[in-house]
Amino acid sequence: MSPKHLEDMYDAVIVGAGAAGLSAALGLLRSDEVREMRENGREPNILVISKLQSLRSHTGSAEGGIAAALGNVEHDDWHWHYYDTVKGGDWLVDQDAAKLLAEYAPETVINLERQGVAFSRTPDGHIAQRRFGGHTSEFGGQPVRRAAYAADRIGHQILHALWQQCVANGVEFAEEWYVTNLVLSEDGTRAAGVIAFDTHAGKLHAVNAHNVLFATGGAGRLFHTTSNSWDLTGDGMALTLAAGLQLEDCEFVQFHPTGLAHTGILLSEASRAEGGVLRNADGEAFMEKYAPGHGDLAARDVVSRSIMAEIDAGRGVADPKDPDGPKDCVWLDMTGINPEHMEQTLPQVVETIRKYAGIDPTHDFVPVKPTAHYTMGGIPITTSGEVYRWEDGERHTIEGLYAAGECSCVSVHGANRLGANSLLDACLFGARAGRSLASRIVETAASGETDIVDDEQDAAMSTALDARQNELDALLAGASDSTDDNPYRLMAELGSTMERAAAVRCDADSLAKAIATIDDDLTPRAQALAAHDKAATFNQEITAIWEAQHLVELAKTMLTASDARHESRGSLKRTDFPDRDDEHFLAHSMTDAAHEVSWQPVHIVDMPPKKREY
Repeated sequence: MSPKHLEDMYDAVIVGAGAAGLSAALGLLRSDEVREMRENGREPNILVISKLQSLRSHTGSAEGGIAAALGNVEHDDWHWHYYDTVKGGDWLVDQDAAKLLAEYAPETVINLERQGVAFSRTPDGHIAQRRFGGHTSEFGGQPVRRAAYAADRIGHQILHALWQQCVANGVEFAEEWYVTNLVLSEDGTRAAGVIAFDTHAGKLHAVNAHNVLFATGGAGRLFHTTSNSWDLTGDGMALTLAAGLQLEDCEFVQFHPTGLAHTGILLSEASRAEGGVLRNADGEAFMEKYAPGHGDLAARDVVSRSIMAEIDAGRGVADPKDPDGPKDCVWLDMTGINPEHMEQTLPQVVETIRKYAGIDPTHDFVPVKPTAHYTMGGIPITTSGEVYRWEDGERHTIEGLYAAGECSCVSVHGANRLGANSLLDACLFGARAGRSLASRIVETAASGETDIVDDEQDAAMSTALDARQNELDALLAGASDSTDDNPYRLMAELGSTMERAAAVRCDADSLAKAIATIDDDLTPRAQALAAHDKAATFNQEITAIWEAQHLVELAKTMLTASDARHESRGSLKRTDFPDRDDEHFLAHSMTDAAHEVSWQPVHIVDMPPKKREY
């Protein structure tokens, strides 16, 4: 769907229609400030832009649960959740943000229930909860049931409920529009709007806005083996870099332990929470020796590294579909789960295994290997969702620019995200960013500048639009059936390069080789890409070219940040620097488009760093 017409100026443009973007829209519209504005006869003018139809957003693929210390199944405490989040992130977590995450998690989940999310239920009718990796009682004690779930389709439930609420509240969507530019004022201190490409009409638009919020998701497509959808190409992060801003902690990429062998398709952590066990080629349930007391439900980075250790030790197995191929998998044994219970609580996992592996998990072992799953780093934001630049030892917020969800980094995940904290992050901090947006909209309205496009903003938007239009014309003018290269081949080669360099573990040599490949081969090819068809309408290759260029830029940034951090922490395992180094690297990396890295201290509130053990 496209807007009936574009306004001269929007109060807010939200880019991305997953859980974070939709939560931001609802947080804005349901705020006290907007309620008062409406009572005074003024309706906020907002637009949600998505490169997908909204209900195809990647939120819909989240399976296992959303974390909150509800205590519906056993006693729980949000302070324990807070501790687990800080420990899980290997003390790179900003503790003021993590405290908000844990304290307001129950309220967030209950509000989702009230908006229509059909959670699974306990026998007495409460929201059901299951165990998830790294979630404990008594500050690191026994595992606790903290993940609220809807069978194994919680993301689907949340996405549909939030979208329905947005439709009911009259939110206007521009779907299958691809944002090509984030435009800031000439001095880079405030947002001016975005340039967006309507893929149906084949036309670029300048969308002026007093406020812009990015909720564009992660960048799993950097890697060949990923659980992420085809569309998670890190667009918001790349556009932020291109606008002269920084990315925070982009070296931390979580590999989920149980991707279905050689497809990357996620088999939810819920499969282990319900009784699944990881086994090596000898049939040994090996996780207990790596994480005593937590076993298969240790934090994800711990489990992924343990799997790789078993494979490196020669105890891996081959994918049954390729029995003579590499032994780079382990078994997920779900045969101990009651088949009827499995069908009831894990229907999507069971369907995925049967459809894509051709085996039955009720009596067959399932081949799995780690798959790129989540980017912990991203666009640096405050706990109110404001984007900032780290400079001269201070945060300098960009006026009118916000972010939320996986593309952002409020640093509640630090160096490793706990399972079931991502949906919580998106919904909770998305809503907070929306309320922050509402306050700024009211301030702008009070100043009388609501519909004004000033000369500086108009010039910045016009310059960006003209430059992008010239580039689009060149892409189409270069269209030729004889053009050998294409963005899909380029993305595949980039994924393989990143897999060799930085999947689960890396060292200076692997990083240097990948950077050289990007500089000498992939970057020049990305800049030389041209479309194979001259039509601008419904030409998917145009957006694929922009996506490929974004991924190449992000890959270089990620590898640079990884190379600058001379330690192992959370998801980043440097085999040449195997220990955590709090003296030098208890800090967030801040990397810009020139690939210069500066360091921002971690916010420590009441949990001094200590050894992380499971």
